[in-house]
Order: sequence, then structure tokens, then C-alpha cells
Amino acid sequence: MADPVIAQKSPIPVEVEAGKNYFWCTCGKSSKQPFCDGSHQGSEFAPMKWTADATGKKFFCACKHTGKGPFCDGTHSKI
Repeated sequence: MADPVIAQKSPIPVEVEAGKNYFWCTCGKSSKQPFCDGSHQGSEFAPMKWTADATGKKFFCACKHTGKGPFCDGTHSKI
């Protein structure tokens, strides 16, 4: 599998709404980080669907190398 583009080396805080679906960009090319805008088309990447279980702030991974997608696990500090 190809390596994703590193959008940035820090998480992106987002206020999410309970019950709403979010589509996290896995390729790193989206102009709507941390979410998908379809830039992965024609690649082996696909967005990851995540449904918020509660309203509040979440920290989405922007380096695209997390082991706990779609959320930051600190991997950006090692790349």
C-alpha cells in the first residue's frame, strides 16, 4: 500500500455532533482536512466513516499514520 500524504504533523480539533457521520480522509490529499473531499479518487485509499457517539471535541489525525484512526495517537511526533 502507498504511504498517505502528511497533511500536517499535529491533530485537528473538531467539534462533532452526536449521531452525525464523518468521513475521515486517509490519503492526506483532501483540501477539507481532516475530512474527505474525494481527492483519493483513482488511488487505493478510501475515506473512513466514523459516527460520533457524543457531542464534543475530538482530535482527528492529520499525519494519516495513526494506529487509532481517525483519531490522533501521537504518531506524528515520530515521523
